[in-house]
Amino acid sequence: MKSLVDQLGKYAMYHRDSRNIVSHLFGIPLIVVAVATLLARPAVGVTGTLSVSPAMLLAAAVAVFYLRLDIRFGILMTLLLALSVWAGKLLAMQSTGLWLAWGLGLFFIGWVIQFIGHYFEGSKPAFVDDAIGLAVGPLFIVAELAFFLGLRDPVRRAIEERAGPIHGGTGKRAVR
Repeated sequence: MKSLVDQLGKYAMYHRDSRNIVSHLFGIPLIVVAVATLLARPAVGVTGTLSVSPAMLLAAAVAVFYLRLDIRFGILMTLLLALSVWAGKLLAMQSTGLWLAWGLGLFFIGWVIQFIGHYFEGSKPAFVDDAIGLAVGPLFIVAELAFFLGLRDPVRRAIEERAGPIHGGTGKRAVR
């Protein structure tokens, strides 16, 4: 399995424009909640009070991935995934029309925001070349927030050694 720096470094190569990173700070959480919402409704009752949904199973699998990469980020990501699954379950409890409107609406808006960011970046999304980018994206934005707060500086430096520094959006870069 690739290391935290390997995964984030590869993903970061597609995300060096600050405008793209900011767009991801909004777009990715919308997509995560949308997926949790859309996968929360088909649930199987385990006991009288507990049910298991595809959203819970997917979140658990991704949480294991994050925990194996890095325990500190993994714990935070697990909590954020649990919050997303909880929000998704609340939205899935609405009428079918509202459930689908919220799920599909958040998904669509999140991806529009993502593609606007990649327009600024001048590159395609990372998942186009490697589907694991779909799982690394949420971790990337949490890591970027940690770096912004001055946390995990050795990880930030290692990523910048691989992908280069973030630039302030001084112009579009060539599409990779």
